[in-house]
Amino acid sequence: MKIAHHISRHALIVALAAGGHVSASAQELAQTTNPATVGSASPPTSDASDDIPDDIIVTGTRATGITAAESAAPIKVLDADMMSHVGQPNLNQILTQLVPSFTAQAFGGDTANLTLSARLRGLSPNHTLVLVNGKRRHGTANLAVLGGPYQGAATADLDLISPSSIKRIEVLEDGAAAQYGSDAIAGVINIILKDGDTGGDGYATAGENYQTGGRTYAGTLHLATKIGEDGFLNVTAFHRYHDFTQVGGLDRRVTDGDGKLLTGTTSPALSPLQQQLYPNISRFPYVNRINGDAQSRLTNLQFNSAYDFGAAEVYSFGTYSKRIASAYENLRVPTRVSRTVGGVTTYFDPDGDSPVNGFSPREKIREDDMAFTGGVRGLLSGFTYDLSTSFGQDKNLIYTVDSANASLYADTGFTPTRFYNGFFKATEFTANADVTREIAVGMAAPLNLAFGAEYRKNVYEIGSGDAASIYKEGGQSYPGFRPSDAGVNGRNSQAAYVDVAMMSIDGLKVDVAGRYEHYSDFGSKFIYKGTSRYDFSDAFALRGTVSTGFRAPTLAESYYSATNVSPTSAFVQLPANSAAAKLLGFANLKPEKSTNFSLGTVLRPAPRLTITIDAYQVKIRDRILGTGSLYGSGGATNFPIVTAAIRANGNILDPTVNQTGINIFTNGADTRTRGIDLVASYVTDLADYGKVNWMLSGNYNETKALRLNAAPATLGGIPLFDDEAISYLETASPKTKVIGSIVYALDKFGATLRGTVYGKTTAYLTPDGGAYYKQTVGSAFIGDVELNYDLTAALKLSVGANNLFNKRPPTVGLVPGSTNSLVNDANVLDGPLTFSPYGINGGYYYARFNISF
Repeated sequence: MKIAHHISRHALIVALAAGGHVSASAQELAQTTNPATVGSASPPTSDASDDIPDDIIVTGTRATGITAAESAAPIKVLDADMMSHVGQPNLNQILTQLVPSFTAQAFGGDTANLTLSARLRGLSPNHTLVLVNGKRRHGTANLAVLGGPYQGAATADLDLISPSSIKRIEVLEDGAAAQYGSDAIAGVINIILKDGDTGGDGYATAGENYQTGGRTYAGTLHLATKIGEDGFLNVTAFHRYHDFTQVGGLDRRVTDGDGKLLTGTTSPALSPLQQQLYPNISRFPYVNRINGDAQSRLTNLQFNSAYDFGAAEVYSFGTYSKRIASAYENLRVPTRVSRTVGGVTTYFDPDGDSPVNGFSPREKIREDDMAFTGGVRGLLSGFTYDLSTSFGQDKNLIYTVDSANASLYADTGFTPTRFYNGFFKATEFTANADVTREIAVGMAAPLNLAFGAEYRKNVYEIGSGDAASIYKEGGQSYPGFRPSDAGVNGRNSQAAYVDVAMMSIDGLKVDVAGRYEHYSDFGSKFIYKGTSRYDFSDAFALRGTVSTGFRAPTLAESYYSATNVSPTSAFVQLPANSAAAKLLGFANLKPEKSTNFSLGTVLRPAPRLTITIDAYQVKIRDRILGTGSLYGSGGATNFPIVTAAIRANGNILDPTVNQTGINIFTNGADTRTRGIDLVASYVTDLADYGKVNWMLSGNYNETKALRLNAAPATLGGIPLFDDEAISYLETASPKTKVIGSIVYALDKFGATLRGTVYGKTTAYLTPDGGAYYKQTVGSAFIGDVELNYDLTAALKLSVGANNLFNKRPPTVGLVPGSTNSLVNDANVLDGPLTFSPYGINGGYYYARFNISF
């Protein structure tokens, strides 16, 4: 009997977990999206009724035929049509505009600006597991190193999955490490790819930010076809170009002591040489371009396929992505790179035109990312099985361009302008075996038994840069990786799990899971999860979960080593598992451990109206965090042993900088996160005047540090986490985010109105580790609008705006009483507060043509 026919006959989807990973059937049950489905907000269709079946989900449960509204755990379902009404062609932006507990990074420092990250429920990006068709997605090799709410991120890069290839996304907002393994502390994002066997669709879009640049062009094409009688192949191609944005740029080094523009008149704050040279800098006085988006060119190719042989079905899917991106760093003023010979001083000129222009270095990435999954699933002696393997790899070649090596120029009179800094590479191989069976045991429904095993191997590698990039302090803005930074590190893990789902009496669902994992580098761990739901009536249900979890430190957190520089500072990211870290008294990283509780209710007080409310608490012990800056020189408190550790790690720092020190990842805190999720949806049928889908969703989320570790005795037992680092943990993300949307449809016309309210965010910044100054991004309303018109049955025109009213965050303040120093030791006087939850670029306005066939 063919697998797809068996599933269709029982009106269910077999939900299997590969080591806890969910596998959807290749011939998934045809679905009619219900606007009342929890978390779904599809535009209303002409056949909307009071009794439309809910979407069947395949995430968060191994039981069969469960819908989102029936789930014992909170889950949001975003379908393809819903996602298509977000203007920016970027999956991070789609999720942040549709899921209240999801926030996307607006700006990243250094190479983090080239691969922005995101997070769920205010926890680390590393606490959310990303699945594609139920299989674990590999992480990026580009670790987010610099301080901020997203520090330490090395999770799957959602930007490398084309939105046009996606059938729907299921967002499980619940601790699920016992079901899925390490990383699923905050929840799971399961991306289900399109699996049709005919037709296709595509779009072309163009847009730009108001006044700040960022011109964007993107196009995609998705095609589906049959393979023989019982197979399908879906192929998606996507390309996007995104230009630099420019936010701020008035550099304090080219102003006088009062922060006013240097206009050529004598300024007491600038030397005569500076007064002569600085007005010639390109783009004067807005010379510093560090604040803004990177320029990028991204190409994604994806496929999803399966063939049903009757007794078994063979499937495969995969992606390949190529990204070339560059981001501006701080301007180097003309006096920065000079050489004196025989009393004559010459200044480096990267353009070969004038020796007085200075230069704006850029960090550049050439990224190749690939993933492939293949497997077979079927029925054997009453058991449903799924055997699969997955391979993923992300490699990033890092360059510094339009730059110079100051010491090389001073010593030899020559410096390249382009440096190869080395590479990061992360590789993951996973093999899974999963089995499930329904067993009739005399209860209200058959007992669902699932069990399986997983093997996973991870490798993380850093390659060293060229000779010029590591000569003394290296190229300006981003030194190359030294041989002491380079290395190959790996580990493997094995896991076994069992999951039992049952309904002992009508209305009562219970799901219990246990998982045992063994890691080659830190040992073994057993975790569990228990979930229950009771439906008192069709209109009211209670649900709750208790679970334990863990997260193994990523290899990048344990072994990443590099020097991070600005024109005035140089800080070494010291590997946590290095000998230099041991010199300072730091131990190797160990796993985080978590305990999750949730309690919620599902209400259906009226036809077409569904309301869910879920409260949760997540406690994490031994949480891995990046420390505050530990100074060797130039700080309010300095430690000679920090300088000794830098030397022991093989790093050579720029001798002209004012501040030096280290940062390090460590198991530094116990934290508690509490919050509430709310989702409500309702459909209004206006008869001849169209239909309206109303959605309201919100999240309240608060994280507190219950315990913070002190520094080792070698550092005098000072606090490891300064006020800045603590604020990034506790207050630099909004406690409240509420999204309201109205989706209207009438014949050929459609409109989407969406409003998002972000709560206040704050962070404490410091110039030297001494005094700290509070910076605040106030509460904000962000309005989005899109208008659609069907030109033909196959062609649709859309115009719209994200952040319609061009809301932008405030700028970073000056140190009180100072006129030429910023509290974050940067150089841009009018730079934005980059931890703003709604971004730094203001309004984005766009047009799009969609085609279907």
